[in-house]
Amino acid sequence: MLAKVTSKNQITIPKQIMDEIGRPDYFEVQCENGLVLLKPVRTYDTDLARIRAKMRSLGLTERTVAEAVAWARRKA
Repeated sequence: MLAKVTSKNQITIPKQIMDEIGRPDYFEVQCENGLVLLKPVRTYDTDLARIRAKMRSLGLTERTVAEAVAWARRKA
């Protein structure tokens, strides 16, 4: 399939390709050996107020989260 680059460096991805991969809002873009690779990236809507309320209800604090992150990084 052919896609044209506009004067603003924009490319329209053919409908057939988008139908195959879904409708991602974002792509990770890489250049490897002269090939441009577009990888769909999934994003998730977050409601920070709801997350913070859940953390409070569980008794989690910023310190608890920092300790959990430090623990996970040591395990990796």
